Amino acid sequence: MSAPAPLRPLELARGARDRAALRSRSNPVPVDTAGRIFDAVRARAQEQPERVAFVTDEDTVGYGPFFERVLEIRASLADQGCGAGDVVACTGTRTPDTAALFIALEDLGAIYLPVDPAWPAARVADVLRRSGARFVVEYGRRSPGGRLSVRAHRPDGEPTVVVPGAGEGDPQYIIFTSGSTGRPKGAVVDRTGLINHLWAKVHDLGLTADDSVAFTAPLVFDISVWQMLAPLLVGGRVVVLPDEAMLFPRRIVRTLERTGVTVAEVVPTLITAFVQEAGRSKDRTPLPTLRWLISTGEELVPSLAERVLTVLPHARLLNAYGPTECSDDVTHHVVTEADLGRSRLPVGQPVANATLYVLLHDPGAGTWDAAEPGRAGELFVGGRPVGHGYVGDATATSGAFFRDTLDPASPTGRLYRTGDLARIDEDGVHYLGRTDRQVKVGGVRIELGEIEAVLSGHARVESCAVSVFDDTGRPELVAHYVASEELAADDLRDHLSTALPADMVPKRWVRLAALPLTGNGKVDHRALPGRQDRAGAP
Repeated sequence: MSAPAPLRPLELARGARDRAALRSRSNPVPVDTAGRIFDAVRARAQEQPERVAFVTDEDTVGYGPFFERVLEIRASLADQGCGAGDVVACTGTRTPDTAALFIALEDLGAIYLPVDPAWPAARVADVLRRSGARFVVEYGRRSPGGRLSVRAHRPDGEPTVVVPGAGEGDPQYIIFTSGSTGRPKGAVVDRTGLINHLWAKVHDLGLTADDSVAFTAPLVFDISVWQMLAPLLVGGRVVVLPDEAMLFPRRIVRTLERTGVTVAEVVPTLITAFVQEAGRSKDRTPLPTLRWLISTGEELVPSLAERVLTVLPHARLLNAYGPTECSDDVTHHVVTEADLGRSRLPVGQPVANATLYVLLHDPGAGTWDAAEPGRAGELFVGGRPVGHGYVGDATATSGAFFRDTLDPASPTGRLYRTGDLARIDEDGVHYLGRTDRQVKVGGVRIELGEIEAVLSGHARVESCAVSVFDDTGRPELVAHYVASEELAADDLRDHLSTALPADMVPKRWVRLAALPLTGNGKVDHRALPGRQDRAGAP
């Protein structure tokens, strides 16, 4: 693997560094990033071998047997020649072996790369080639007898993988983004960024040995990493939900209740179905052991937050935000009743050792400056969470990652440009949508997420997405919504008109049975139906 090209500096306007320091948000918290998950699990296995580490549909696994499995997998990989810096493509389903494999690779100094078994063969081949994977591991149901299968892989050519060198800051895992953004990019996450994020979750959620955390995320989604590892740092339990359970809200709720889950995290699309099912419990408290429900991956709208607080008044609701490129979540916000009157919820304050900036670009000068307090700009992330770039994609890396010229004491020396619009005020960071979801209709620049936020507040709209369709040479806004019944166009327009100007009110309306989703459960905007004979007034 070749070393990365040096990152170019973020060019700043005169005095921008001082202004950014005053207006940024940071959360310096002492975290022992030199510690390892391997060592924490080994210590627990020696002290409390029978303590339950994993709960599955069929069985429970104690810390002792789990650590023995880690050592077994480590030995199998080492026998094949796997070592420090090797990228290992791992394909399987959510099981305790997923975590055991990750921890074995951590001890070897190798790099974990999850590969979805459902990906098309061409996509898998592209990911293996660009990542420079040296080994492919199949486990669980994909391997004979459910055991580990390791084979060497020799990619064609040598990719421009981002590897900073030995010691602190080595890459720990690679996640290839998927969904609506076109060709996936492999984000390389730093070992210390990973450990920092795990302890941030432990700290902000108050995780203890009494907690049971639901392991629900697809393995190619970054939140899967903390779900399967953070509980192990404190002697807690990981409750594994199989893929088939995630297809049925009733089964999700029943599994969480049966296993006594205390912390669960899903994307808002799933939260909608989740609270609908939980709300069916009229004679008892649904999910009585749940103390945290976490929303991440997409914007959490106030109307959905209100439903959660109504159906699950005993649980706390956390709105989390963060890019894969920065070790997962970089902000947390505990949603309260006072937030529900807002048009948009804050994503909150930075997690441990993250620094957040909102900057404005001067295209003429080619420089960046800090946005005035409360003014919208592009969100940049600095500090410990920032990863190294995109594996095998120097062009994408140079467009999103910069040398940190805002903070000379930055532990990574890197800044990440998120491509998200945001503002910072006393509540912390407010996410305002994607810069690449700004559109121009009738000469007016429109943020589609702003329309969606207002439309989702309609009492009978369960979920929605807004797109632009151009079949006549004149672009028009199209609102796609999910509701239990057809809604009158005038009613929907009137609802939007109370909060939005006329040019932001869609003229076309499409009722769907469900919004199209990516494999991560997010809305797949590229898959929204375009020409619809029924797309006029309902």
